[in-house]
Amino acid sequence: MTSVRRSHQKDGGGPHPPRLRPPEHRVSARAIAHWAIEYLLLWGLAFGLALGVAAWVGDSGWDGTPGWMSGRIGWLPYIVGAAGLLMVTVAPVWRYRVHRWEVSADVVYTRTGWFSREWLLVPVGRIQTVDTEQGWIERMLGLATIEINTASHAGSSEVSGLPVGVATRLAEDLAHRAHDLRDDAT
Repeated sequence: MTSVRRSHQKDGGGPHPPRLRPPEHRVSARAIAHWAIEYLLLWGLAFGLALGVAAWVGDSGWDGTPGWMSGRIGWLPYIVGAAGLLMVTVAPVWRYRVHRWEVSADVVYTRTGWFSREWLLVPVGRIQTVDTEQGWIERMLGLATIEINTASHAGSSEVSGLPVGVATRLAEDLAHRAHDLRDDAT
């Protein structure tokens, strides 16, 4: 069961907002490779576009660029390449440290994000569907994503970076529990 701990100020003041503990389970370490490949593809495309733009603007003598940029357009691929390299090497590890999940008897608890964090508690009784999906990179790495859908979009959640076997078992278990809870409520 998910616990929420309240702390009080020592000087007798009011309570602080509840603090959530991290969910119990990490995603698979292979999720780092998954995210790195996705970022590499995205930033590789951005780098290619930056090269094309720099070559086109530099060779065409186009007058549409601001004066301060016209002599510096050759730097664009280097800037995009450096940002891409940083994203490919740092962001996946950072995301892996944050992304966690846990399933208790009555709630699915996830924490995601890397710049901004999202803690989501989805009551099992509100689950309508549980889907398992794999993109081509996930298939290559033996990973899967489960999507937990409720009637409210805000209450829906997903856990990516799970080993296929764990994702399949978790999806089946959650679907059965949600079905049983709905049957008990009627």
